[in-house]
Amino acid sequence: MTTRVIIVDDQAMVRAGFAALLAAQSDIDVVGDAPDGVQGVELSRRVHPDVVLMDVRMPEMDGLEAARQLLDPPIGVVHRPKVLMLTTFDVDDYVYEALRAGASGFLLKDAPPADLISAVRVVAAGEALLAPSVTRRLIADFARQRPAPRKGRASLRLNGLTPRETEVLELIARGLANREIADSLVLAEQTVKTHIGRVLAKLELRDRAQAVIFAYESGLVAPGER
Repeated sequence: MTTRVIIVDDQAMVRAGFAALLAAQSDIDVVGDAPDGVQGVELSRRVHPDVVLMDVRMPEMDGLEAARQLLDPPIGVVHRPKVLMLTTFDVDDYVYEALRAGASGFLLKDAPPADLISAVRVVAAGEALLAPSVTRRLIADFARQRPAPRKGRASLRLNGLTPRETEVLELIARGLANREIADSLVLAEQTVKTHIGRVLAKLELRDRAQAVIFAYESGLVAPGER
């Protein structure tokens, strides 16, 4: 099955380079590009891509607002693409907010070509792009800068998880992959996948990225813990 992609970035050379790289893959079809968030949202609602590569900083409308509009569309708009943010380290705060808004992850603009291709495939498959060495640190850094989480609704939602599901959520937040979680808890990898599905369903979370955000903001995982 072919993954339909659009590229939203204010740099024409970036759009052209990414488009050429992705279009060369037999399972990826680049169906359009746009130079800013406004046109990106319009294009997405017209061509219905599976994945939107979204730059963070753009004129007219930045990637954060564009991601919000795509992931929380107005009544009557049913299409919700996966959004993969394109960023550099100096805009981490925007990326954190984009993850909270429901983006499936982020990719550094200077990442190797193979990483871009892999990222599109991972996000299209419904997984969050959570590079343990980067995204986990990003979220932890911003969690550390924010006030201590307030106990309340989030804690009540945590109470709905079984002890095993809580363990799995904590390990997701620490950046462990499914195989690593399975080894840590002495479970089959398929069992871990089942637990993750139940955690996401019970907490009404879209994907692993939102699970990590929730774990930090609920206080289940504290910044700096290992």
